[in-house]
Amino acid sequence: QVQLVESGGGLVQAGGSLRLSCAASGRTFSSYHMGWFRQAPGKEREFVAAIGWIAGSTSYADSVKGRFTISRDNAKSTLYLQMNSLKPEDTAVYSCAASRIFTRIRDEYSYWGQGTQVTVSS
Repeated sequence: QVQLVESGGGLVQAGGSLRLSCAASGRTFSSYHMGWFRQAPGKEREFVAAIGWIAGSTSYADSVKGRFTISRDNAKSTLYLQMNSLKPEDTAVYSCAASRIFTRIRDEYSYWGQGTQVTVSS
């Protein structure tokens, strides 16, 4: 079991920045590949970014590439998502997730956090 808790969400104006954190506990954090997903009202949960267990590989959705950066600190068992140049369409609940494989596919992730709300005003 891996327990995941997100923090860092909030309200920000368009063009602003936020940094999300995901604190992990339980089984060894460093043995999992990690991802960020988001779900806007009335829409399905979508992939945002993923990072390999040794942080050597990353993957981003086209909609966030060049604006968002995923990173991890295995010593602190924490995952991060730095979000810059935020747009109103980035408004969603952001959730972190853990997987045994490096993937962009939602259903391949076994453990999920509760999510943190990000709201971008225009």
